[in-house]
Amino acid sequence: MPIGNVTRGTTGYNRLRRVDRWIASLPALRRTDDPLVADVGYGASPTTTLELRDRLALVRPDVEVTGIEIEPARVAFANAGTRDGVTFRLGGFETPTPGQRRPAVIRAFNVLRQYDESAVVASWRIMQDRLQPGGALVEGTCNEVGRVASWVTLDDVAPRTFTVSLRLAGLDVPSIVAERLPKALIHRNVPGERVHAFLRDLDLSWAVAAPLSTYGPRQRWIATVRGMRDRGWPVLHGPTRWRLGELSVPWSAVEPAT
Repeated sequence: MPIGNVTRGTTGYNRLRRVDRWIASLPALRRTDDPLVADVGYGASPTTTLELRDRLALVRPDVEVTGIEIEPARVAFANAGTRDGVTFRLGGFETPTPGQRRPAVIRAFNVLRQYDESAVVASWRIMQDRLQPGGALVEGTCNEVGRVASWVTLDDVAPRTFTVSLRLAGLDVPSIVAERLPKALIHRNVPGERVHAFLRDLDLSWAVAAPLSTYGPRQRWIATVRGMRDRGWPVLHGPTRWRLGELSVPWSAVEPAT
């Protein structure tokens, strides 16, 4: 039986572009001998699954994507418009795939935010157990138009990184992402928790970098990320990713205190 619950299924064109760009960069996808990607909980429309395949094909032309939904009517609707390189299957966190192959990457976006926090770790574990050796699970949340997003990237053992990704044009304060934190963190944005300190320092660094807005929001954001590093946060990557509006840190920097 599928593992999970039927969710609202809200979706939309181009909504997951930020996380798709992240997935396209992952070594788990680029180095695998079997480039199978699973999209768990794609929603009422197969739009974001089809977009995922198109974006990943730019770096892995042989990629295959399987969209997985727990609602039979959604699977039937998606199968009516499938195309080469994309399949759809009925299922949940157990991640059924053609021939029960193990995915190199699993994307589960805007799914667990509709569950209780207590369900997160067990759901992660079920999906992690389906990964190829060296595979990646990317689980997170974004707003309705995809301009504010955050996610956790896990391997088959543990969570490894936390990423914030924001549309910089028109950004007021980076802590707007508090509304779209992954379920594992969204209720932890309170004093005494690491993610609360992270968002507090992120807003402070953004404010300090305000004079650089003369040169554009990207330059201000890059200065903000460097400011976070100067404040002692173990910032990952470099300007190539920062200029996309991303900021990643090891999961240990923000994981819940208890």
